[in-house]
Amino acid sequence: MPIGAVVVDASGLVLGVGANEREATGDPTAHAEVLALRRASAATGSWRLDGATLAVTLEPCTMCAGALVLARVARVVFGAWDPKAGAVGSLWDVVRDPRLNHRPEVVAGVLEEPCATLLRGFFEDRRTTG
Repeated sequence: MPIGAVVVDASGLVLGVGANEREATGDPTAHAEVLALRRASAATGSWRLDGATLAVTLEPCTMCAGALVLARVARVVFGAWDPKAGAVGSLWDVVRDPRLNHRPEVVAGVLEEPCATLLRGFFEDRRTTG
């Protein structure tokens, strides 16, 4: 199971994939979700991703949750909760804010324990290898 995000259309066709590239690119917006959305928009030729689903290992942050709303993604599916920065129900709930014009469906905790284990291992490796 990879760490990252994927956007699929209503038929399950993969439109865009992303992994966190902040360190590699020096871009603070290069989160997996944002990159997957950018690539899906490029593939479809539209910023509107109506009917699409974004699946991601970790609950999206506020920036990514906002991007999901703005892209009109129909659904967001995530594995592990992020109590420190999550914006899809943990710390904030940006995607279900009734003041916004679009609210994606949220499917949370899918393969939660394997996702959490994967993320813990990833960050443990980062701390030991620097």
